[in-house]
Amino acid sequence: MKKLVLMLVLLLTFSLAVGAVAPQTGGELSVGLDADPPMLDPHMSTARVDRQVFMSLYDTLVELDSNLNIVPGLVKNWQVKNDGEEYVFELREDVLFHDGTKFNAEAVKFNFERMLDPEFASPRKSDLDLIKEIEVLDEYWIRIILSEPYVPFLATLADRAGMMVSPTAVEKYGADFANQPVGTGPFKFVEREIQDHITLKKNENYWQEGLPYLDKVVYRPFPDGNVRVINFASGDLDFIDELPPKDVEKIKNQADLNLNMASGLGYQGIWINKAKAPFANDKLTQALNLALNREAIVNVVFGETAYVANSPFPPGTVMHDENRESVKADPAKAKELLKSAGQASGYEFNLMVAPDPTAKQTAQLIQSMASQVGIKINIELLEFGTLVDRLMSKNYQAALLGWSGRVDADGNTFRFFHSEGSMNQSSYTNPEVDQILEQTRKVADTAERKALYKQMMTHLDQELPYIFVYHPKEIKAYKDHVHDFVAYPDGLIRLEKVWVTDSE
Repeated sequence: MKKLVLMLVLLLTFSLAVGAVAPQTGGELSVGLDADPPMLDPHMSTARVDRQVFMSLYDTLVELDSNLNIVPGLVKNWQVKNDGEEYVFELREDVLFHDGTKFNAEAVKFNFERMLDPEFASPRKSDLDLIKEIEVLDEYWIRIILSEPYVPFLATLADRAGMMVSPTAVEKYGADFANQPVGTGPFKFVEREIQDHITLKKNENYWQEGLPYLDKVVYRPFPDGNVRVINFASGDLDFIDELPPKDVEKIKNQADLNLNMASGLGYQGIWINKAKAPFANDKLTQALNLALNREAIVNVVFGETAYVANSPFPPGTVMHDENRESVKADPAKAKELLKSAGQASGYEFNLMVAPDPTAKQTAQLIQSMASQVGIKINIELLEFGTLVDRLMSKNYQAALLGWSGRVDADGNTFRFFHSEGSMNQSSYTNPEVDQILEQTRKVADTAERKALYKQMMTHLDQELPYIFVYHPKEIKAYKDHVHDFVAYPDGLIRLEKVWVTDSE
């Protein structure tokens, strides 16, 4: 009997040893992105693809876990006081920026003041503009006083507004900081060649002991999804973001490849410039909206990789309204609207589109559907960075582009649809919507907040600063020699705990 027990113990010990493989240090990872990141300064960034690189370069004051709960980051602990108008943060004492300078309360104050400076014109300003006072209590304690309660504040600090850049590097490089980025993240900037690669190396002084495992990460842009997949399959890439929908089954069925697909937080559709003809007239925008068959677009282009959209809130998120109906295509009503707007024969406009095959296919379907009611769309293919620049400068009529989404609904709405939002690229102004969005920032109760967003949608449905088309799922693919990648619903690639084995 004793021999049998001993044998079972040995077998169990062997099984555990085989199953629990310790991470290996060293090696490099090549990551294929869907575009060349336009901006490596988080305080000036507006593109999702930038954030994929930011997750390696920068840390945030607070972080998200894989269930999107807010957990400590560069901030160890926090206290919320005075009915949500005061936040006291205790910072980690063992953190250095990549240039060797200390991360401390003065650095946090510098970062907040940088983003709030009107002359700097940061897209983060509207995330932080309720900050009334920043008080350094000592080297590692800081107090933030808000002008009024701001429920999404911590969620905001888990994103780009909470990414800390080196004050020393900002002062040294000035406007060129984006080309010499310095953060506290697990990897340090090495070099960049536009439209070819961004190379990072291991941060040997990273505050999370033992991390990262990788020695080097190379990000390579492939705007054409087909080319991205070819490079992945051939072995030139270890990991790819934004897998084209048509390749999902092929990757699923290949033994040495891994596919991860999860519901996301974002939305895709058409930005409408309300300050320019023809879209200053709401009826003309409504006609375009009713010309679109969203179900057909999702079925033809995306299949299982997307949902039909009817708001900024995807299925599965807290503010998603299960009872809200999606817009159904109604060509007859679209033609009536055109007639009542004095444009019975239709109208014409330019639609900016990134040169990705999936985006082009989506744009062509929209173009065909609109033509059925007399609306002529001229597709304008632009490099992604150029498209974003045109969008932010409001030098456009319409653009097929979306938003990657945020854990709090405020991040999907306020910056775009408030008249003073830092990314109000639709030139949209509605005092009632402003009031509603300001109120949602003060309300903690989920049901009350949801009712407010429902009111907001009654205005957006009529004025259409944005036409919601679909919600993409987050899709990642990687080789078998890539280990311990954890997919988050926000779709961001976190690499500090990823390790690789020999791919040969």
